[in-house]
Amino acid sequence: MRLEQLQAFLSVAQTGSFQQAAKKCGVTQSTVSRQIQGLEAELGLPVLHRGAQSKLTLAGDQLLPHVRKILTEWQEATREIDDLLAGKQPELCVAAIHSVCAHYLPPVLQKFCHLYPDVQLRVTSLGSDRSLKVLQDGLVDLAIVMNNPLLTSRPENVVDWLYNEPIQVLMSAKHPLAKHPVISWADLAQFPQVMFKDGYGMQRLVQEQFKCQGLELKAVLELNTLDAFRGVIRQGEMISLLPRGALVDSQNDSSLAIRDLAAPDTKDLSVPINLTREVVMITTQDRLLIPPIANFRRLVHDSFISEVP
Repeated sequence: MRLEQLQAFLSVAQTGSFQQAAKKCGVTQSTVSRQIQGLEAELGLPVLHRGAQSKLTLAGDQLLPHVRKILTEWQEATREIDDLLAGKQPELCVAAIHSVCAHYLPPVLQKFCHLYPDVQLRVTSLGSDRSLKVLQDGLVDLAIVMNNPLLTSRPENVVDWLYNEPIQVLMSAKHPLAKHPVISWADLAQFPQVMFKDGYGMQRLVQEQFKCQGLELKAVLELNTLDAFRGVIRQGEMISLLPRGALVDSQNDSSLAIRDLAAPDTKDLSVPINLTREVVMITTQDRLLIPPIANFRRLVHDSFISEVP
């Protein structure tokens, strides 16, 4: 059953004439006849009494309200799709890791709201795994996360590299390790660690690095906000491995100290480790056909190139 058949049937029902229905549909009368015949063949019953004035049969009378509903729904659906293509979507949803939301996204959000004042912009701060899950479930349009190829390499995804940033050590300014400009892995392993919760890419990265160094990770506390990390760490001997973007608000805090990690298997503590995390933006190919989403992606690229150190 095709839309053209339903449109032809509705036009004949409204006009009572195959000829008038053909004019209304912009086709020939023979085309309308074939469409009605095809519809009747699929239904197994005639829907019209042919004559000088075409009238509905019993089956046609039963069919008519459903056809009206189907065509109305189709017109509404195509209108909404046209609005999407014209950039008239009601909202745009973004999920991003905490440091991106706090420091790198605000200029993008301002520019987007200026370009699309009628689009409701919704931004949620989540861990990488959760951000990818809500993107996969269609609850957000874009996600900015720590890259994990096992989770991001889906065929429908478009993955854009944004930046790499070093991992550093956050501790209290009074911590015993604060006197060292670079922290060795052996020294790091002596102290209790504060970590992001399960589902955050940083937890996996830290666990993998301790395993690679053959050291025991003394994870004593899991948190999910940067304010909580700072509040706990400034109190005593707990320390944490965090990306540089998460340490922006700690740089000018006299109660906290930030130190580089030493390269593994070296006694020269002047050589920092090249431990980084990769941050990417992910959306799906179909979403990039929608102007507001495509433009948000462009704004992120332009802003991150100029602002991320």
